Amino acid sequence: MDLIAQLRRDEGVEKFPYRDTVGKLTIGVGRNLDDVGLSDPEIDFLLQNDIDTATAKLNQSYPWFSALDAVRQAVLINMTFNLGSIHAFPRMRALVEAGDYEGAAGEMLDSLWARQVGSRAQRLSQQMRTGVWV
Repeated sequence: MDLIAQLRRDEGVEKFPYRDTVGKLTIGVGRNLDDVGLSDPEIDFLLQNDIDTATAKLNQSYPWFSALDAVRQAVLINMTFNLGSIHAFPRMRALVEAGDYEGAAGEMLDSLWARQVGSRAQRLSQQMRTGVWV
């Protein structure tokens, strides 16, 4: 046995936040989110894992994704990060695949998602349209 195995045994391992015996929001192996939170490197690590997951989903679902320039890939990664998938955007996906970025940007803006996220949709649609980081 080592310290990590001992702490995993004694604290338990929880993938989802829970309230511990004194009411503190806790996750993982006893990480007290109320008092300790996350460090910047931990936040960056989680973010990169989530970006990698979104990118893998897009690569697996849409063979044309890898042929897009990095700026337009980022738009779709950003949307997938936010929504979990871009499944609800069949017309936008078809327009992106066809290289009609103007049309795809219009489809992005003509959606419930755009009304919900406001300026985020404005920025991402401009990025889709122009291929320039916003």
